[in-house]
Order: sequence, then C-alpha cells, then structure tokens
Amino acid sequence: VQLQASGGGLVLPGGSLRLSCAASGRTFSSYAMGWFRQAPGKEREFVAGISWSGGNTDYTDSVKGRFTISRDNANNTLYLQMNRLKPEDTAVYYCAARGGSWYGYQSYEYKYWGQGTQVTVSS
Repeated sequence: VQLQASGGGLVLPGGSLRLSCAASGRTFSSYAMGWFRQAPGKEREFVAGISWSGGNTDYTDSVKGRFTISRDNANNTLYLQMNRLKPEDTAVYYCAARGGSWYGYQSYEYKYWGQGTQVTVSS
C-alpha cells in the first residue's frame, strides 16, 4: 500500500489542523493504521492508532483529549484531527500501515510509511 500524508502547516498555539493520509494499492481496510511524529533531535514516537475497522483507537498521553484519529475505508483515507495545538506538537507527522486488524505502538511494527508532513505550532 502507498501512503500520502498531507495537511500540515504553520498554526498558532491553540489552533487546529487536520492531517489526511491517502492510501492506494492494496485494500486499505486490511490494515491497522497509525500516526507517528518526529521532532528535531528526537526519536519517532507513536501519536495515535486505529484498528482496521475504526472501532478501536488509542493515543499517546500527551495528545489525549486534543487529537482524534479516524478513517474512511470507503475512500481509503486516514485522518488526524488536532485541536488545541501546542508548540511541543511541532514535528514531522507520518502515517503508517500495519498488516492485520490491530495497531501497534512501535514504529518497527509498521511496514508501510507515508512521506511525512510538517506541523509547526508557533506564534
């Protein structure tokens, strides 16, 4: 499966962005999906995961209550709605696909990756 992330940009603290990840190739609904991010000088970290059906999700603690992961299997698209953004959310955000029904928390568990989209939260 090929993944193309988009929707990043520059936003003020407290603002919102919605990231999208368009999938093509193999059946999107066969894959659990995740969003990861990597800030300069830091390791890539798990942000959110969603099961193949969309029925199960999880988030890293720092984004719980602010970010929402969702998917539209009919249109082969994954989303990350980010609200109340903080400067510490600044990073390159990546979408990733993992074979099977359940998401993982480690980057090595994902086989396919999008190219990343930059999110900058700054005044």
